[in-house]
Amino acid sequence: MRVVLFILVIWVFSAPATAQQAEADAPAEGELIDARAADGKPYRYPMPAVAETVRDLQHSTQAMLLREYCADKRISDDFVNQRLAAFSRQTGREENCRTLLEY
Repeated sequence: MRVVLFILVIWVFSAPATAQQAEADAPAEGELIDARAADGKPYRYPMPAVAETVRDLQHSTQAMLLREYCADKRISDDFVNQRLAAFSRQTGREENCRTLLEY
């Protein structure tokens, strides 16, 4: 009987705290909710430029490798063109050996 009473007391006192927490977690008016968040809570990435910087660095690194492929006459043109086409899909623009110099 004591266990049931203890559980009942805990449940009664935790209900208001749960309601207050739900109100605190609710997004403010006009605040966007991250659709990828599993819990549905709003989240703003504190440094949004980091993702863009990482992407730029990855593209620069890949462009350096592709420039080596372009300069090496032992590597077939078909292979280089396949790699350039894949890189074009990643960057969203038409890439060739000359455009790699921009990275």
